Amino acid sequence: MRALKGVSFDLRAGRNSATSLFEAISVALPFIFDGSHLTAAELRWERLPPIPATIGVAGSYAGVSDGALLVAGGANFPGRKPWEGGTKVWQDDVFVLETPAGPWMSAGKLPLPLGYGAALTHPLGLVCIGGSGPDRHSPNSFILRWSAEKLTTITLPDLPEPRANHCGGLLGDTAFIFGGASTPGASNAMNSLLSLNLTKPQSGWQTLEPLPGPGRIFATAGTQGGSLYVFGGAALIPGTNGKPVRQWLRDAWRYTLGKGWGRLADLPRPAVAAPSPAPLVDGRLLILGGDDGTQVATAPTNHTGFRRDVLAYDPKADQWATVDNLPFANVTTSAVGWQDRIVVPSGEIKPGIRSPEVWSTVVR
Repeated sequence: MRALKGVSFDLRAGRNSATSLFEAISVALPFIFDGSHLTAAELRWERLPPIPATIGVAGSYAGVSDGALLVAGGANFPGRKPWEGGTKVWQDDVFVLETPAGPWMSAGKLPLPLGYGAALTHPLGLVCIGGSGPDRHSPNSFILRWSAEKLTTITLPDLPEPRANHCGGLLGDTAFIFGGASTPGASNAMNSLLSLNLTKPQSGWQTLEPLPGPGRIFATAGTQGGSLYVFGGAALIPGTNGKPVRQWLRDAWRYTLGKGWGRLADLPRPAVAAPSPAPLVDGRLLILGGDDGTQVATAPTNHTGFRRDVLAYDPKADQWATVDNLPFANVTTSAVGWQDRIVVPSGEIKPGIRSPEVWSTVVR
């Protein structure tokens, strides 16, 4: 693989630099999950070339820049498994896949080892927001821009406070992030909603109305019809030993500017850490598997893997349906619209176990 050095730009300084860079990028929005003539049950999944990280990563940033698929950062257990006393290692590698047939290349490095933040695709590039490192959560936000076989890191304003394990979505040029936790050992999760106009980043992050429900980590976000949707996730409460305990959630919410939050029909089952943002196919937002919490007390060596059923939410009818089954069960990863595909790269397949496999389905 070729290692390519990157350069950095800062979009925090002023409007002119931000606007000129945005206007200089003439790419169209990447593939949007329209699927107006396709039902979720007609999706046919296949493997793309696996990412070069041999054992895979969880919590990576994944998205599209200049027509190429990027997968960056994340964490894994390269030595012993966690129940064997192994140590989680955060990664800083950035990999790029320019065509579905491959090969993957090494694009460069993140500014620091990082994972478990929000990853969104915008014409400016792969937007990476917050996340965690080996010792703490991060407030950093930046854009990874791939162009002419060079990786550029564009600095965005820091979040008001560190956060990781949150979700996010894009409405036009505005990035929204919701939930997460501010520290690795937090015993409560955030219910706050923030937004940033990516073409006017000097305005900084805006604090919007908090969710009128439990704060949560590892929820799935989605966007449709000018609204942001938040599905499931896990609340945090203090345990008897002082460590946080998760409560698996089934509630669903919609946020619309000028209208605030509205409660929606509950999911048929809990869904934690499903690939996010949720793909929009046939007018419905899809939850691709996720962790339902039923094996939380199961020994890691006996864990059978996460859910493989696909839940579809119909915003017009405010109804859920189970529409398909997946050939994979990857969590803590992204669902990326790339070319005419939905792509789910790497992720966690059982507690502490990653997979380098990259799954894809064509949506025409």
